[in-house]
Amino acid sequence: MRQAPENLAARRYFVKHRTSYLYSEPVTLCHERGFLTPRQAPSQTVLAHGTRVTPEPLLESVHTDRFGNTSHYLEIHYPHTQLEVVKEAIVDVAWPEIHTDQLDQWTLGSAQRAIAGNAALRLDRAMYGLPSRYVDAPGGLDAYADTILAPNLGFGQALVELTRGIHRDFAYRPGVTSVRTTVGELLDLRAGVCQDFTHLGLAILRSLGIPARYVSGYIETRPAPGKQKLEGSDASHAWISALAPNGAWIDVDPTNAQFADSRYIVTAWGRDFADVSPLRGVVVTEAASSRMSVGVDVLPMVGDDAPPISVLGLSLS
Repeated sequence: MRQAPENLAARRYFVKHRTSYLYSEPVTLCHERGFLTPRQAPSQTVLAHGTRVTPEPLLESVHTDRFGNTSHYLEIHYPHTQLEVVKEAIVDVAWPEIHTDQLDQWTLGSAQRAIAGNAALRLDRAMYGLPSRYVDAPGGLDAYADTILAPNLGFGQALVELTRGIHRDFAYRPGVTSVRTTVGELLDLRAGVCQDFTHLGLAILRSLGIPARYVSGYIETRPAPGKQKLEGSDASHAWISALAPNGAWIDVDPTNAQFADSRYIVTAWGRDFADVSPLRGVVVTEAASSRMSVGVDVLPMVGDDAPPISVLGLSLS
């Protein structure tokens, strides 16, 4: 999984995430919570961001959750048949190169022992090393893990084999799974989307004693001329971040069989999808049907002479 040098160069992106709900009858009460604001992270700096909600909420609040993510909450208390939430941001991104030979100073087995014996990693083990709502250890998980991993593999090579193995063995097929699909069901289906592949990879790593977190974010939607578009680039994306014995987090994307690079923007991370859903809520309505549409644009702002962009009232020049 070689990282192309051009994909490690620092980049500036304009990000727009639009979510729209259309209801057949009025909604009289709406409560929504979402994780749409890109977070400050070692790989990125958020320069500006803004949010627009239509119709205007009666109540809005923002707080930082237990994982350090920005959580946005809103309530609408009057009838409406359409809800639209638009998030825009400008983000500088620069991911480091991953040197698997350096990570291979540990085997997969010795990495687990080193992490377990490091008191400084105790909180990470507690938060990201145990089963969670969507990441468990169903029957068949160990048998599948044995087909791609062995305890004597170097730690870096194990991450490569995990990523390549899931990409090889599971088809990217939108529509065959849902947000409630379990790891066990995915093992039977052998097809799904980025969320499913991330949950599977997390389940395998945690079962082997390696803490790993679910990362939600975006990937570049407009590739450079002549370059292939990445899977999952037209919506929110998800990938795995695994904890190395030295305390570094290594991000791998089984959907595209690669390490994360400067085409990736982080929104939030947690134990699984339930912790970082981009937008979800509860509505009161007699509507028999509803329709949701989501659009994501992650566009490079090329060159020092790029024109100023106003991000929902926050200007960056």
